[in-house]
Amino acid sequence: MAASWLISNNEAWKDLKAHVEDINKTHLRDLLSDPERSKSMIVEYDGVLLDYSRQRATLQTLDKLFKLAETAHLKEKINSMYNGEHINKTENRSVLHVALRAPRDAVFNSDGKNVVPEVWGVLDKIYDFSEKVRNGSWLGATGKVLKDVIAVGIGGSYLGPLFVHTALQTDPEAVESAKGRQLQFLANVDPIDVARNIKGLNPETTLVVVVSKTFTTAETMLNARTLREWISSALGSGAVAKHMVAVSTNLTLVEKFGIDPNNAFAFWDWVGGRYSVCSAVGVLPLSLQYGFPIVEKFLKGASSIDQHFNSAPLHNNLPVLLGLLSVWNTSFLGYPARAILPYSQALEKFAPHIQQVSMESNGKGVSIDGEPLPLDAGEIDFGEPGTNGQHSFYQLIHQGRVVPCDFIGVVKSQQPVHLKGEPVTNHDELMSNFFAQPDALAYGKTPEELKKENVPEFLIPHKTFSGNRPSLSLLLPTLNAYTVGQLLALYEHRVAVQGFIWGINSFDQWGVELGKSLASQVRKQLHASRTNGEPVMGFNFSTTTLLAKYLEATSNHKGEITTTKLPEI
Repeated sequence: MAASWLISNNEAWKDLKAHVEDINKTHLRDLLSDPERSKSMIVEYDGVLLDYSRQRATLQTLDKLFKLAETAHLKEKINSMYNGEHINKTENRSVLHVALRAPRDAVFNSDGKNVVPEVWGVLDKIYDFSEKVRNGSWLGATGKVLKDVIAVGIGGSYLGPLFVHTALQTDPEAVESAKGRQLQFLANVDPIDVARNIKGLNPETTLVVVVSKTFTTAETMLNARTLREWISSALGSGAVAKHMVAVSTNLTLVEKFGIDPNNAFAFWDWVGGRYSVCSAVGVLPLSLQYGFPIVEKFLKGASSIDQHFNSAPLHNNLPVLLGLLSVWNTSFLGYPARAILPYSQALEKFAPHIQQVSMESNGKGVSIDGEPLPLDAGEIDFGEPGTNGQHSFYQLIHQGRVVPCDFIGVVKSQQPVHLKGEPVTNHDELMSNFFAQPDALAYGKTPEELKKENVPEFLIPHKTFSGNRPSLSLLLPTLNAYTVGQLLALYEHRVAVQGFIWGINSFDQWGVELGKSLASQVRKQLHASRTNGEPVMGFNFSTTTLLAKYLEATSNHKGEITTTKLPEI
């Protein structure tokens, strides 16, 4: 394939561009009046139901999108990912997060070697270790059970595991398995995050999991050193090996830190950080909290969607449909954002995780071959659980900017509530909004309808809803470890489909490097100014002014740091 190949130069892309004019002549009120169209846009797999009939698309649109997928060699690219080819070209790596949740007898090759046995070697190690901690075979330095876990990591080492943990915290089976235990996540280098994490915890009963592939991530390692000091100041330096473990591949630095290399859990270069929740990054802390059997169900749910994504025809393939519709909304209809709206409080951390998965993956300005993109790629993702979001930003999505919405509902509540005398259950009240909001966005309300309701003339413009605002609905049978895994994999593969169509590399993240590099220069300046009184130099006027102001206001920090101070909460 020539280096200058761009999807937007192809007829299938141009055909969709021309098709927008036809779609602009339609309204969702009319599209939804066709029951055959709506019926054809409801797809179900393994209990997960997708209804995309409220998308601004016709059956002809779908045919054109499938033609675009064929032109972009979508199926071949999916096969390349599953075959372990180095589709992450800029880092020369395979992309095999699907292998992390594969059955023991599966085969996923990277560089000619089946990686599944190694994956299960680590999973078996996690099972053994987590069981020892949970049953009291592994005790802290003073002989107490380690019932509290702090997982230290940032980005993909934090957002994915936090999403899964939050989703399981109220699942009855997971709750029973986690009795007497607590799991917390320390990500931000802000000392306030440290203070909040250790508040009320006893070092004697705390196990710290440090997650850093290289064991050099600046924020993570400073937080790890802070917790090491918290433990050693209370229990002595010899306690570190009993109270800290690592998820890393750099065994030399792990040992130098004071952690027994035998208590380091590996993951691999073919796992991107934001796709690593199914590796030791997520599986270890989650297994310590809920037990490995619960977490294994999560892995099986993700694997179910992995198999579906790789084998189902495009027109019935949930991640493919989700990805193609996102491309349609972003690159053709011109909607740059997407709202992720789970009608389940247990999914409150889902949107932040997908925000990283999507925006770090597809926030690119060049093709995989380095050509500047002449098209709009990537989405601005945000979200909040319903009904909270309805009282926050839904005003904008109903009467302001058009934002395609993903509504995610759950048939059975994790924690059902029934009140005597109430017309519906609490969950019914929640789901009434889940079913109503997509229709409100699609149909809107016309001035004529308002006049029939005798709305005062001066209020009619304010109460008119244009409608024709696209959304899709995902309905899960329940929210448990298995369906949480399904939901994760659906969105991971959706992001990959978008990237494959746009012709970008969804598996690198060079955009995060520049800021970190500049922060290193600032760090050196702060040290030099505090210890040697050196003036601020080498920055622009604005940064120099701000740095000088900061240094002046914190002048009591002058000199080398010779004493340790920990949070006082």
